[in-house]
Amino acid sequence: MRCRFNCLITLLLLGAWSTASTAADSAPLPLTIGKQVFQVELAATPRERERGLMGRTRLAADGGMLFKFETAAAHCFWMRNTPLPLSIAFIDRRGRIVNIADMQAQTDSLHCAATQVPYALEVAQGQFARHGIAVGAQVTGLP
Repeated sequence: MRCRFNCLITLLLLGAWSTASTAADSAPLPLTIGKQVFQVELAATPRERERGLMGRTRLAADGGMLFKFETAAAHCFWMRNTPLPLSIAFIDRRGRIVNIADMQAQTDSLHCAATQVPYALEVAQGQFARHGIAVGAQVTGLP
């Protein structure tokens, strides 16, 4: 019985440690687009990018997730296992938004960058439109 208890505690601690370094646990990164400041999580590793906002049921109005890739490409996103509808902006090396798409929750439809980009920014659906953010807008604060 003792080993089961100790083993269970060890497994719980290992599980907590393995998820402790997720994008959600790091300090928010402020990104400015026009007059709007978004406080975003950074997903810079393959594991963080794969997880993204999956399973999230809430996102602050000024929250979001910035996906940073090692190489610029026409990256594509889907919404499998993501219960929140999101808007995504694809951002080029100069920090300019090249295209924006609205993504419906729990779908496998692909949403891709119109050109090669190293960044994608996901926010609650409609937040870009609410703040007048459109293609060509400059994003500052990118890592």
